Amino acid sequence: MKRTPFLAEKPNGLLVELGAELRARRKALGTSATVVSEAAGISRGTLHRIEQGAPSVTMGAYQAVADAVGVALGVREKMIAKEALPLEGDWIPVVFRVEDYPQLASLAWHIGRNGTLTPREALNLYERGWRHVDEEALTAKEKIFISNLRRGLEGTTDV
Repeated sequence: MKRTPFLAEKPNGLLVELGAELRARRKALGTSATVVSEAAGISRGTLHRIEQGAPSVTMGAYQAVADAVGVALGVREKMIAKEALPLEGDWIPVVFRVEDYPQLASLAWHIGRNGTLTPREALNLYERGWRHVDEEALTAKEKIFISNLRRGLEGTTDV
């Protein structure tokens, strides 16, 4: 039987907080544990342990889940960034809420503001409906998101 690594109380508390943050983000996205675990390349059991803040799970698995649900991890306040990505760089979320991107929400009226899309679906909506996008109303976050989608997905067949 594997032993749980010894951790001081504070780091263990941070893992519990991180697990709760990842679970809350998954729930906010309306995404099932099965979808997130598959996107992260881990089992549902490992996802459950991560959401509980288990110290025996590798940080790589925590990072994979964070990437799948769009939570930035880094050495900042309590090692958890509370704001969902993308902020900068070439990061693309696996699944995201339409309401996080106002111009996309106007293009995706048929799925509702609380709906979710994959990156490929989002890029297709932007490309097909670009004439309806108010470019002056694009937020910095949405501009970066569109740029990342174009760089990351153009010329690919699947995501």
